[in-house]
Amino acid sequence: MSLFKRVMVGVAAAALAMTTAVTAAQAQTSKVDEIRARGTLRIAGILNEDPYFSKDPRTGEWRGFVVEMGKDMAQVLGVELEVVESSWANSILDVQADKVDLAFALTALPTRALAVSFSAPTYYNAFTIISPKPELANLTWAELNDPKYTIAVDLGSSQDQITKAYLPKANVLRFKTRDEAVLAVQTGKADAIINTVLNSMVMSKKNPGIGAVYVPAPILSSPSVIGMNYSTDEVWKSFVSAWADYNRRVGNNQTWILMGLEPFGITIEDLPAGFDING
Repeated sequence: MSLFKRVMVGVAAAALAMTTAVTAAQAQTSKVDEIRARGTLRIAGILNEDPYFSKDPRTGEWRGFVVEMGKDMAQVLGVELEVVESSWANSILDVQADKVDLAFALTALPTRALAVSFSAPTYYNAFTIISPKPELANLTWAELNDPKYTIAVDLGSSQDQITKAYLPKANVLRFKTRDEAVLAVQTGKADAIINTVLNSMVMSKKNPGIGAVYVPAPILSSPSVIGMNYSTDEVWKSFVSAWADYNRRVGNNQTWILMGLEPFGITIEDLPAGFDING
């Protein structure tokens, strides 16, 4: 064999060895292996966000239907669930920064898909209005799109995006927090507040003064998804989507959601007409 051929064979062998080493390193650092080595599945948790999350200030224990979902996924992986305190605004950032492995209960906005990878839907939500004025009960989004109606919304939220898309002509009051938006309805400064069905049901139950929950037509059904870091491996992304899809189809996710609503005396019969958790 000539010197040139020997050199080329050596280069090829080195490249193969490097490729093998990189592949092995990637396999060793897969997300599933990382989670199992750590012994915990980390999910973002939001304070005072019933029925999704709630943390007992005395015991530090978390409850809510997302917590139940997280516990089930952790059990499948053979680890414990770790809930990391976050916020809706920060949960995507926490996924990007690898502070958490997953962010549950995200509305699948296209802008968010630029920041994190989405799973298959865990369930479907719908946008609603909460109002003390029964005359708003049967109005469509098109009919609400009128300057004579004042709508309160928390700034930058998915419901804020809905007002921009469907209520550009309405008088929209945007507040830094949801509590401020609720207060606007309570004090008569706004006719209604926009939110999603599950939040709205609990908000109305906790604070009857803001009124009843109505689902304007057409029903704006939105998939709720799990956010994952884009850089994680395909096995992990496939697993999370398979978990979401399976549990939605067999009804487990609906069961967990109803468990989260149960402490507030809300049953499936109480959910607004036309709304379907499973889409």
